[in-house]
Amino acid sequence: MTTVKISTRFSVAIHILSILAIGKNVTCTSEFFAISVKTNPVVIRRVTSMLKKAGLVHVNLGYKGTTLLKPIDQITLLDVYRAVEVVKEGQLFQIHEDTELACIVGANIQSVLSVIFKKAEISMEDVLASFTMQDVVDDLLKKDRRE
Repeated sequence: MTTVKISTRFSVAIHILSILAIGKNVTCTSEFFAISVKTNPVVIRRVTSMLKKAGLVHVNLGYKGTTLLKPIDQITLLDVYRAVEVVKEGQLFQIHEDTELACIVGANIQSVLSVIFKKAEISMEDVLASFTMQDVVDDLLKKDRRE
């Protein structure tokens, strides 16, 4: 059975926003972010482009860096999740479609699971909406393990 995971774009976006909040006096370029994330700058540029489109960051062309457009206590993790288009609304869980209609389970599994899965998605979004980037940054600063 294949395991489906939410794209890493979400955690990378949180990583980027955290650096912007903590490193206020640092010029944050895609190359700078890429070193911390340990990925290619192209990946960073894709994610920052999504954050820009969502109105969370301003991206300066060239080596002038990226800056936050909103205070971090006003950016929820749900805002970030939606900004990077992790999954389209209502599509977090996929239900297999080609079922045997002559079977009681096959005939009804989609309608039964769709209600449960929708409630689960709403619950997850409620949890993400309850945390801000300020919460993440505060926890990062508390857990600083650098020597």
